Amino acid sequence: MLQVLLYRVSIEPVPSPSVNLLQGTLDLLILKALALNPMHGLGISRRIEQITTGTFLVKPGSLFPALHRMEEAGWLASSWGESENNRRAKYYQLTKAGRRQLNVETVQWNRISLAIARALDAS
Repeated sequence: MLQVLLYRVSIEPVPSPSVNLLQGTLDLLILKALALNPMHGLGISRRIEQITTGTFLVKPGSLFPALHRMEEAGWLASSWGESENNRRAKYYQLTKAGRRQLNVETVQWNRISLAIARALDAS
C-alpha cells in the first residue's frame, strides 16, 4: 500500500519538514492576493492560504516586511481604514506598477514551473 504524506509549507523558517521557496514567490502570492480588492495584512495572509488551499501560511514576520518593501518599490499603495472587527487597519492595494509586476512575475513563474516539470520528466 502506498502511503502519502502531506506537509504544510511555511514561508517562515520552521523545523523540518520545510521547503525553501524561490525568492520572489511571496511577492507573487501577495500581488495575486491583492489582484481583486484592497486588503489588510491579515486578509492578505488568509487569502494566500485560501488560494493555495492551505499550502502556504504566511506569518506576520514575513508578510509585513514584504508589504513595506513592495510599497517602497511602488507596487502597492496603502491607506488606513477600519477592519471587519472595527479596528484600525492598514489596507493595501495594487498600483498600476503592481499590476504590471504581477503580469511579469506570472510569466516568469510559468516559465520556471514548466522548466522544472520538464526536468523532472526527463529520463
